[in-house]
Amino acid sequence: MIILGVDPGSVITGYSVIKKNKDKSLDVIDFGCIITEKFATTGERLKKIHKEIENLILKHNPQVMSVENLFFFKNVKTVMPVSQTRGVILLAAAQKKIPVFEFTPLQMKMAIAGYGRAEKKQVQEMIKKTLDISSFDLKINNRKKDDAFDALGIAICASLKTY
Repeated sequence: MIILGVDPGSVITGYSVIKKNKDKSLDVIDFGCIITEKFATTGERLKKIHKEIENLILKHNPQVMSVENLFFFKNVKTVMPVSQTRGVILLAAAQKKIPVFEFTPLQMKMAIAGYGRAEKKQVQEMIKKTLDISSFDLKINNRKKDDAFDALGIAICASLKTY
């Protein structure tokens, strides 16, 4: 089973594609970030994110999508743009009739690190222990790396909910 995991962001959206094998082991097929221009209009950013998610769906043909859900936000200014981003991601899934699982950051951290308030670094270390990502270039800046790893974590959560 192929799972597309997505960590929505209005400027940087993390994505991952993992394969859940019959023996329940997981293989990483792809992961990274969709990066939009910070000063682009909202419509232009949403259009790019939607198109890139469509391209990932066409390229990898996932059977399931897993998307980070907004549960609690510290910064009210980011709620609306991230909600809009989630909307175009969910639209892309619906257009291809792909079932979607949604997980909060707390749920993801609990599933990956065993503690819902785990630090990003702890979550990333557990993901590295769970998945072989040695063939991927991790020489990306921390912000992008955080979003890509969050997408891997979100995809792992969906793998735990599927057969």
